[in-house]
Amino acid sequence: MNSRMSRRAMLRTVAALGVAGAAGAWQLSVDSPADRLHLTSAARLPEPFTLPLAVPPVLAPERRDDATDYYRIVQRVANASVLPGYSTPIWGYNGIFPGPTVVSNRARRTVVTHRNELPVPAVVHLHGGHVPEESDGYPTDLLYPVGGGMDAMGDTMGRPDPSAHTTIGERDYTYPGGQPAATLWYHDHRMDFTGPSVWRGLAGFHLVTDDAEQRLGLPSGVRDIPIMLADRAFDARGGFVYPALDPTSTHTPGVSGKFGRGVLGDVVLVNGVPWPAHRVDTARYRLRLLNASNARVYRLRFDRRGGSLPIVQIGSDGGLLARPQELTELTIAPGERYDVVADFSGCAVGEQVTVYNDLGAGTTTRVMRFEVAQQVTDTAVVPDRLTEFETLERRTAVATRRFAFRQGDAGGMRGWVINGHAYDPVTPIARPRLGEVEIWQVSTDLDHPIHLHLNQFQVLSRNGRAPLAADGGWKDTLYLTATGMAEIAVRFTDHAGRFVMHCHNLEHEDMAMMATFTTTAGIGA
Repeated sequence: MNSRMSRRAMLRTVAALGVAGAAGAWQLSVDSPADRLHLTSAARLPEPFTLPLAVPPVLAPERRDDATDYYRIVQRVANASVLPGYSTPIWGYNGIFPGPTVVSNRARRTVVTHRNELPVPAVVHLHGGHVPEESDGYPTDLLYPVGGGMDAMGDTMGRPDPSAHTTIGERDYTYPGGQPAATLWYHDHRMDFTGPSVWRGLAGFHLVTDDAEQRLGLPSGVRDIPIMLADRAFDARGGFVYPALDPTSTHTPGVSGKFGRGVLGDVVLVNGVPWPAHRVDTARYRLRLLNASNARVYRLRFDRRGGSLPIVQIGSDGGLLARPQELTELTIAPGERYDVVADFSGCAVGEQVTVYNDLGAGTTTRVMRFEVAQQVTDTAVVPDRLTEFETLERRTAVATRRFAFRQGDAGGMRGWVINGHAYDPVTPIARPRLGEVEIWQVSTDLDHPIHLHLNQFQVLSRNGRAPLAADGGWKDTLYLTATGMAEIAVRFTDHAGRFVMHCHNLEHEDMAMMATFTTTAGIGA
């Protein structure tokens, strides 16, 4: 059977349900942080800072040869202990949330075999990965469940995608290596259903290391901690609540009513634990911050005795900065990563450092707490120089392109679009040539975190002025607030093929705010 409708039919269904239009699913007021629109949990919630932080397990390779490390991950339905006293059904990589952490060495190739034992098709995207088209996780490159399962072939506006690479049961994703040490992550990227799939648990860390980074003397071992932020809400039985038009994720994409602007929960999870506490030594800790929320933006502040504990940013989406920089707060939007060092060496044993979210309200103002438990001698350092950094020069750009992220017509209905068009997997919005620098001007009507696949970029300006301090380094996701505009310099390399740019508010992405670009070794267009 054809178990998913065209986007045009879907939008008509949404309109018939009364959730589209200027006052419905697509409308977002400029003055939001929209916590007044969050889902409310019915389950008993734990007191903040009473549960210990969990760290996702590092996945061991099944085998190695001279050049390649081979891993295996099974996507399956499972139950997780998220809230005390409840069992939460999830879709998990290896049945856990977050999924296991994959660690790659820059000098080696990584192959990850994914087996799909879920009730729906899946797509795996290595977010931030510099990988060829067939392993990038293009939204219509579906991995069907073992045994075939439902027919959910991707289409847009009723047109099939003849270029889709689809497989049944298992698929190898090949990551050739070569990119700098960085904090990446992997998540589901299935067309029209990324939001509910990630909400159910399909997200995990993928860390890239190299010898140069390891020689720096940065905090390591148990003092190098991946921190995944993800808000959720829970029903009375402890299950995740998500306002899907189709709870089975097999037919109709989209969410109900006001949640078309982005789904927010009232519980902040850190590595799958609500408002955890973590015992630390009087030492420096490397925190690999990832916002894996569907739509929530956080402004993080480390509070110590009513003042701020400064944090030192050492890395961005694509790897280390040239030099560290001290920050007193950090705004992180969906898809973004920031590597920071928190220095607890000046704290007394028994002191507490609480991480707050200054963009939250009520229960979402608190994130986690560090409790200083032991006095130690710390040998970790943060060097004044972290890595050699190439600057993309504006004067070398061969083209300037403009991309407007707006509300607009998507198949006859009000939707989220880029340059006035809903997502079309067949027709590219641009054809950049490999190896050439281009300037991309991106603008928004409302708040959008904008993500490019294949290569990172550098931020040249915001609203005609200098970039923010946290914009430094190589980025692949850029958060623009309402009526924002930024210029970025990008150079695509190595891999010719089709890739996507999109809003990383997952509800916006699922509702058409995505576009294909095709990289070519020939003449660009």
